[in-house]
Formats: sequence, C-alpha cells, structure tokens
Amino acid sequence: MLYWLTTFSDGGDFFNLFRYITFRAGGAFFTALVFGFVFGLPLINLLRRRQTHGQPIRDDGPEGHFAKAGTPTMGGVLILAAILVSTLLWARLDSPFVWLILFVTMGFGAIGFADDYAKVTKNNTKGVSGKIRFGLGLLIAAIAAYWASVYHPADLTHQLAFPVFKTALLNLGFLFIPFAMVVIVGAANAVNLTDGLDGLAIMPVMIASGTLGIIAYFVGNVNFSEYLDIHYVPGTGEILVFSAGLIGGGLGFLWYNAPPAAVFMGDTGSLALGGALGAIAVSTKHEIVLAIVGGLFVVEALSVIIQVGYFKRTGKRVFLMAPIHHHYEKKGWKEPQIVIRFWIISLILALIGLATLKVR
Repeated sequence: MLYWLTTFSDGGDFFNLFRYITFRAGGAFFTALVFGFVFGLPLINLLRRRQTHGQPIRDDGPEGHFAKAGTPTMGGVLILAAILVSTLLWARLDSPFVWLILFVTMGFGAIGFADDYAKVTKNNTKGVSGKIRFGLGLLIAAIAAYWASVYHPADLTHQLAFPVFKTALLNLGFLFIPFAMVVIVGAANAVNLTDGLDGLAIMPVMIASGTLGIIAYFVGNVNFSEYLDIHYVPGTGEILVFSAGLIGGGLGFLWYNAPPAAVFMGDTGSLALGGALGAIAVSTKHEIVLAIVGGLFVVEALSVIIQVGYFKRTGKRVFLMAPIHHHYEKKGWKEPQIVIRFWIISLILALIGLATLKVR
C-alpha cells in the first residue's frame, strides 16, 4: 500500500525509498515485530480467558509435557495478523504472487483455526477430521498451483527447475498441478508435525522464510537472475516483503513462546506457515531447494511416515516416539537441548540452500 507514495516522488526525495523492495522489507519486518510485541500479551490474556483447559495434552506423550497443561493455544493468530498487516502495508499489491501466498497462508490458517477451536472446546486432541483438513488443504493448494502456473513466464509454465544445473528443466505438463499441491500440502503438514516443543518450529520457519525470501528477491530481479544463472520470474521479488513480515511476526511470537511457553502457535500457525513456505517455493520455481532449506521439516515428516508404516507391518517401532524430536526426549535430551540443536541444523541447511544459487 505504501508503495503508492512513490507517485509523489520526483526521484530524489524520501518517497523514492518506497520504490526499493529492501526498504519496504525492512518496514514490514519492524511493523510485524512491533505488532507482535504490542498485541501479544493482550491476545494471550484473551486466549486464557476463552480456553478453560488450554491446549489438550496427549496421554501417550512425553511425561514432561503434562506440566504444560493449561497453556493456551491458537497463538498463530498473532503471527498471521502481523504478516497480513505488514504485507498489505508494505508490499506492492499488484504482484499476483503476494496475493497467492497470502491466500495460501490465510487459507491454511483458517483450517488450523477450526482444528484448534474444535480441540479446545471439546478438550481432546482429535479436533477436525483428518480427511476434512487434508481435503480442504488440497483444494487450497490446487487453486494456488493453478494460480502460479498462470503467472509463471511461458517458458517456465509447468516446468520443474533443478538446483545446481542452471539450464535443466523438466516439463511436468498436467502433472505440475498435483506436484505443486504435494509441495504445499506437504510443507504445511511437515511444519505442523515439527511444532511439538516450545520454540521448535517457529525459528526454523523464520530461517526458511528468510532464505526463500532472499531467493525470491534474486529470482524476481532480472539482473541478479542473469548473474546467478537462475530462472527469472517477474513479480516474485515482492515475496521478500512477505518473508520479512513473517520473520518479524515470528520473533514477536517467539518472545512469548520461548521456554516455558506462555502460548502455543497451534495448528493455526503451523499449517499456515508451512503452507506459506510451500507456496513461496512453487512461486519461485525452487521446490527442490525447499526440501533442502526445510530439511528439518522433511526429516520430522519422514520419521512419522517410517514409524507408522513399520509399525503396521511388524508391530514394532523404529523410534521411541515420533515425530523424531519426541524420540530424543525419550532418550533423555532436555527440551532446550533439542530445540537449539534443531535450530542449528536448520541454519546449516539454509546456508546449503543458498549456496545452490551460486553453485552452477
């Protein structure tokens, strides 16, 4: 919205700053951060009054989690509100990719909100039926995938780009839509599975968002894309503003989610943020790089798939408990130990993902 202040600029005044994506990304970051600090405590107090029992705790979960009973959930509302306000304020609203990512984020956020609401009102861990959540997620992802294919350049439509190999493209044809749907829904559910310890999910999400935001900035800039030999997708540079808002809102939330957490993000936040990462990857044609940058989420999801599949076949477990962060809890690792080590892994993977831009 503030971008339109450039209409008052003669090219050499303060209003000219609003032409620069980096300046507006900084504005989005601080807007979302301040939003989180200002509205965080009032939201937590509201959630405490509304949620008699807080987030339900799994009966078969790690013993240390029973001490968290009564902690309110749905704190993801704070992050989503911060993202929405900062993005609408600072991004160019004529970018179709900004609206695409906001659509996915808020759509998955609505699914998560309904699930969290069902859990806290019924005081159990079941929530909305998994089939309903999955079906709605697929619908949102299908719309987003088609949306992206419409606005991708003609030479990139339905193409899968590969990191490192600068000219390699695989034409997926009609399979691009289902492929993109898997990326978005998979990312949403992978982040959702990771959100099991205080602060565990939000920092890797911020790291991945920052990394993908930088990639989007390069992909959307014709000069940088030529220099780095990456595929140019006009309009994706504005995604950096969204990513900066996510980081600011995430930090504001982490202030209250740091151990011991005063609030959990719930499915409201985890599904929405994961969906956002998937949508950014699809928009920028960096779906494979997402698997690297978000490698922690991939491992968390795979640990559940392996555990369930192996148990069904043999009646035995590979891990003491899945997702894998609970496995390490069962092995005696302290919660802050797991969280910080997983943060470190996320940062390393993000740097590897960024390196693929130059290794060609």
